[in-house]
Amino acid sequence: MMLQYELASLIAAAAQAAQAAGDLPRWELPPIAVTRPKAADKGDFSCALALQSARAVNEALAGLGGGKLTPVQIAERLAAHLPANPFLDRVEVAAPGFLNLYLSPTWLGQQAGAISEQGTDYFAVDLGRGARVQVEFVSANPTGPLHFGGARNAVIGDTLARLLEASGYEVQREYYINDRGTQMATFGATLWRRYQQLHGLDVEIPADGYPGAYMVDYARIIQADYGDSLLSASDEEAIPRFSALGLAIVTAQLADDLALMRVYFDVWFSEQSLYDDGTFDRVAAVLKEKGDLYDRDGAIWFAASKYLAKSDRDEVFVRSNGEPGYYASDIAYHYNKFILREFEWVIDVWAVDHQNQAARMPAMLKAFGIDPARLTVVLYDLVTLRRGGVEVKISKRSGELITMADVLEEVGPDAARYLLLSHSNEARIDFDLDLAVAQNSENPVYYVQYAHARVASILRKATEQELSAAGADLSLLAHPTEQALLQKMLQLPEVVEEAVQHLAPHHLPHFALDLAKIFTAFYGACRVLSDDPADADLTRARLMLVAATKTTLAYVLDLMGMSAPDVM
Repeated sequence: MMLQYELASLIAAAAQAAQAAGDLPRWELPPIAVTRPKAADKGDFSCALALQSARAVNEALAGLGGGKLTPVQIAERLAAHLPANPFLDRVEVAAPGFLNLYLSPTWLGQQAGAISEQGTDYFAVDLGRGARVQVEFVSANPTGPLHFGGARNAVIGDTLARLLEASGYEVQREYYINDRGTQMATFGATLWRRYQQLHGLDVEIPADGYPGAYMVDYARIIQADYGDSLLSASDEEAIPRFSALGLAIVTAQLADDLALMRVYFDVWFSEQSLYDDGTFDRVAAVLKEKGDLYDRDGAIWFAASKYLAKSDRDEVFVRSNGEPGYYASDIAYHYNKFILREFEWVIDVWAVDHQNQAARMPAMLKAFGIDPARLTVVLYDLVTLRRGGVEVKISKRSGELITMADVLEEVGPDAARYLLLSHSNEARIDFDLDLAVAQNSENPVYYVQYAHARVASILRKATEQELSAAGADLSLLAHPTEQALLQKMLQLPEVVEEAVQHLAPHHLPHFALDLAKIFTAFYGACRVLSDDPADADLTRARLMLVAATKTTLAYVLDLMGMSAPDVM
């Protein structure tokens, strides 16, 4: 239930009733926004329709020969016609013309029962209505293990996918494998040399090769499978063979490492497949027919500037050596997404250093007659690891850059996911390894999960004492901390909607922490379990509230891809 929309409908009905009664003239109602005021004394919700409409109302009155009304007077007339509703307790008019709306405490108490009965369905927000959306994320080059910076990409992309699924979208998660071009040849050549070195040959890796010790690990895997049977190959034969063998090893390792973070993909899409199945040639033909390709300096260029108002820069589509330009695979890939696979919305999660590339993506969409609004590029900033306030750059295990697996081994997926989500995508993150493993209230991950464990403990003890919420009189949930807890739980659909509309998953950890804090305040102020018969009714009501809290906390943790422990 989205209370803002329900209240907006009530206010629209009040305006129509006031017009029908002649208390207000007829005017075109603007979109009615109902918001949560920051100050507690301004109501649970507030609406500024009277302020927004004052000019239009007075112009209508002038046309009828009437006098002017102040925004406060307009608000008073709206309030007088507000329909009765079980969730609305009262409305107050406040200068300079606000309608301040207060929810019914009795109705709020009943929501504990509704949440417990309906479970996560209570928080359903159907924004997508079945629309097909693809979230493409991580997509790191398949030439080595995933650096921890890529973990932020993984967490953002996966959480967005979870939010979209919870909001009525049909979601496909995709990893784009950059498995062609110079980098793969260099990768294959490096791996070939490492394999030769394992067999005692005095060879050097290429000057521009991959020096990491992980390449030796990959070579050992190939050695274990093939022994020395590949040594007789020439470089021309071995390099593509080792590129393919290494690609299979890296892709499997990426899948395993991402699974540690509870990240899974529906599709692992090969860049090379765009050339093998003719998609690239098909795209070139379409662009050529439209006059969007031209020759210059021995290369073929895409006329991107034709579609970008603020740019006179075109892009190389095919280089003079016959290889596709940097932008060319992106064009073919997104043609595949929108034209061939017909996704209604595509979300690409990219590091902030791709911002110039992101700004140029609308050109290729316009070239194919696709609304650029159907593509959203989510950019995220860098992550710095710190321990004891000092930046950590080197892995103890490999002596190289920190991998995602390194950090997960130390802090676990829950802490990693929460802390990587807790900042807006555009903000840089200082990831505190010490904080991530701290088991105290300073660690927000521990605090939130401990709140869930405490809730579960209360419900276990109730079962042991043969206490239940059956037949609870929920009107008894009138204590300020009980009402605050209910109010917070009812905000979750709003938080989900906000996170989806702005692709801003950082709203989830902030909501979870606030909910945990409010529950802790309730737990400190209100005794839940009592063996005093005089407290039986209140115990039943509070058990229902605790059960609703468990449902809500577990749901938001699941949206973040985190576990909801019953014991800590």
